Amino acid sequence: MTVNRLGYGAMRITGDGIWGEPSDCEGAKKLLRRVVELGIDFIDTADSYGPAVSEDLIAEALYPYPEGLVIATKGGLARTGPNLWHPIGRPEYLRQCVEMSLRRLKVERIDLYQLHRIDSTVPVADQMGLLSDLQKEGKIRHVGLSEVSVDQIKEARTMVPIVTVQNLYNLANRQSEAVLDFCSSENLGFIPWFPVAAGDLAKPGGILDTAAREHGATVAQLALAWLLKRSPMMLPIPGTSSIAHLEENTAAASVKIDDELFNKLTSLIN
Repeated sequence: MTVNRLGYGAMRITGDGIWGEPSDCEGAKKLLRRVVELGIDFIDTADSYGPAVSEDLIAEALYPYPEGLVIATKGGLARTGPNLWHPIGRPEYLRQCVEMSLRRLKVERIDLYQLHRIDSTVPVADQMGLLSDLQKEGKIRHVGLSEVSVDQIKEARTMVPIVTVQNLYNLANRQSEAVLDFCSSENLGFIPWFPVAAGDLAKPGGILDTAAREHGATVAQLALAWLLKRSPMMLPIPGTSSIAHLEENTAAASVKIDDELFNKLTSLIN
């Protein structure tokens, strides 16, 4: 499967705390249709966004799906309220997650299904074994992981083929550097969530802000351009509930930075 390297993360089309419906459901569906119009062919969501709200809105806005659109979803995090997330990796629960995502997204097979978190209270073999079973049953095509270490990726790969890893990573937070390097060497897609966060680096007059102005770009666009140059396996999924921000983020694909600027930005965080 081949997708454009700048996708869309559909977490922010829900209510506050990633809980409940957005204040403007029709606006959210309009944004999703604009995602496809801009040539984005990879949408990342999860059953826990809402919960269920993000998947429902995607289907309402885009089904029947245009050819080539890949919708990835995740399961394994239960919700009990705004900003509350609880890993549950019991096989019977994960199977239910997949079945409900299939129903909400109106598909017979999920192209990329990602385990949202490995549940430390459940044997890893049970969680990966269930995903392997679902793959053999034709309910999921590819398997991905989220917020994992290199050792966890290696262990999971002994039980089921893994094609992507989704970890927190951006210009200001590179705690998953080793995981990214492993994915790059093993040809595994690396999906950085929270990709445009730049923190103090984005302060007016700073290196990032100055460089962005010199390139006729925004700070967010430059942060995304840095990610795209960092590794050929990088697949950022900037999320937003604003069409204007969506269009701004998408334009980052055309922002090119040379090696000198890349190295300068890289050196901002040691």
